[in-house]
Amino acid sequence: MADVVLQGIEKKFGSVLAISNLNLEIKDGAFVILLGPTGAGKTTTLRLIAGLERPDSGDIKINGHSVVKNTPAQRNVAMVFQQYSLYPHMSVQDNLAFPLRSPTLNFSEAEIKSKVNEIAEVLQIKDKLNNRATALSGGEMQRVSIGRALVRNPSIYLMDEPLSSLDAKLRADLRLELKRIHAQVGSTLLYVTHDQTEAMTMATQVGVLDKGQLVQFGTPREIYEKPSSLYVASRLGLPRINSLPADLFSGAPRGAIKMGLRPEHILQGKGKLASVIRIEHLGDQTRLHLSLEGFNIVTLTDSETKLAVGDKIKIQPNNALYFDANGNRIE
Repeated sequence: MADVVLQGIEKKFGSVLAISNLNLEIKDGAFVILLGPTGAGKTTTLRLIAGLERPDSGDIKINGHSVVKNTPAQRNVAMVFQQYSLYPHMSVQDNLAFPLRSPTLNFSEAEIKSKVNEIAEVLQIKDKLNNRATALSGGEMQRVSIGRALVRNPSIYLMDEPLSSLDAKLRADLRLELKRIHAQVGSTLLYVTHDQTEAMTMATQVGVLDKGQLVQFGTPREIYEKPSSLYVASRLGLPRINSLPADLFSGAPRGAIKMGLRPEHILQGKGKLASVIRIEHLGDQTRLHLSLEGFNIVTLTDSETKLAVGDKIKIQPNNALYFDANGNRIE
């Protein structure tokens, strides 16, 4: 494993600036997630590290050495894509062994078999080694795809939204698997996604991208509790943070234009009177959709609430976040 450092990276595609002055340090053994919407520059960042794209300026270092002039093979990175990228005519064993049979690696068949068995054990697919790839479920195929990267023992694993095409249950299962594998293997991992749940549950650090710029980097908890901007605050948290005028309630600091109010940071029973316009029962909790002076607000309440649409409820902020005219947080 190795540290990976990006320094002043810029990348354009024609007149489109995809990455702008990107500085990022991924520590050895870290699980870093880049979070952002489509077009934020997440996949381009992976491709730059992998060597599939070259930066227009800046430097990329792996283990202290610049790799901007190196080929993908020379960089010793492994990439997992959103689609499974398996050979359908091959067995699981042969799919996992394929990267190890490169002439440049010079592994014996005994060594390959041992490594494949080891990774199959980690991924809990040892009983599937003789199956054709086409006979697997979606979750099993993605495990094999991840396994093709794990067998190589590269400097860094790069993962491009590998769970996004799976159903909700499989995504939840494989989130746990990836976290377990990371802890077991001790790998350095850079993972990109637009899914905030993946970022909150798996990452040791999260980098939030906006239009090719890294706007905040820190632990999931740091970014959730102390977002640098309203944009960052809106990337983490479900239901999403309520964005409201700063003067909707009293107590806004000077210069505040917007208030960010997370659903769990709303006190009920005192304050201003709001109307219940919709109720979502989710089993363990209930989401209340409220209307206050023409603004929609989402908050949480007890799963066994007796409230009904049309009822009135008093609310007030608790631990609100405030932002200036540019969307930057006011401390």
